[in-house]
Amino acid sequence: MISQFALLEPLWDPFSSNEFLRNALLASSLVAIICAIAGTYVVLRGLSFIGDALAHGVIPGIAIALLFGVPGVIGAAIGAVIMMGGVSTITAKVRLSSDTAIGLLFVGMLALGVIITSRSTSFVGDITRILFGELLGVTAADLGWQLVVLVVVAGIAIVAHRPFVLMSLDDGLARTSGFSVKFFHGLMLVMVAMAIVGSFQLVGTLLVLGMLIAPAATGALLARRVSTMMLSAMLFGVVSSYVGLLASYHFDLAAGASIVFTAVYLFGFVAVLTIPRRLRGHGELPHQHEHSH
Repeated sequence: MISQFALLEPLWDPFSSNEFLRNALLASSLVAIICAIAGTYVVLRGLSFIGDALAHGVIPGIAIALLFGVPGVIGAAIGAVIMMGGVSTITAKVRLSSDTAIGLLFVGMLALGVIITSRSTSFVGDITRILFGELLGVTAADLGWQLVVLVVVAGIAIVAHRPFVLMSLDDGLARTSGFSVKFFHGLMLVMVAMAIVGSFQLVGTLLVLGMLIAPAATGALLARRVSTMMLSAMLFGVVSSYVGLLASYHFDLAAGASIVFTAVYLFGFVAVLTIPRRLRGHGELPHQHEHSH
């Protein structure tokens, strides 16, 4: 008879026998935790469009950095700063809604990135890594960078948790509680930008938004408190990383895309399971229960 351990061997053997896959699992789990922290507030405050714009707005910065032989993460950080500054400036100086400003900068920065990359044949390999990441080529330096980003993002979330939650409820409530909405909104954007800049090298700019949104949205379906939602998002993100990498190994699929697809699939699965509860009127967002008393 075949032992139960032999039947379960395909579930852990790829990671025990392959150092690249172990590093990929560790790195993607760190990405999942980082994105769960930032993604919780993105979902609660409705900043998915800004997250998408930031994820694509960093492309020209990365392209220019690589063109001059500078680490892509520096270009991504500069691109994120330009993107956030541009949105704030257009919104304040021009009579346009923030959505319009974000949309204009989003397509403008993305088009600029495509123009830059199209002018150089040396970008053929680089543009693939920019868009889809290089999860199976993780180095010790990458893991160290992920830990730094995690500490910064977690630090911001801990320090600014209360104003972030109040802003997710209502900007006026945050103001009456003595918090500067402009400052903490900017700080939230910095946190989201850090998560994107810290994750694009592994899952790519096209897929990082999925890790920001899908696990957090899944957590929102199940949790009634923000803290529980965040922990659930971390769990779903790590599980997605494991299942996605396992599927990638056994079926020869793209690693980053497999992880993000798993995260979105989990959201759809949980959404279907929780339909009866939502129909009974228990489908509020977590912060609605957390502060109802």
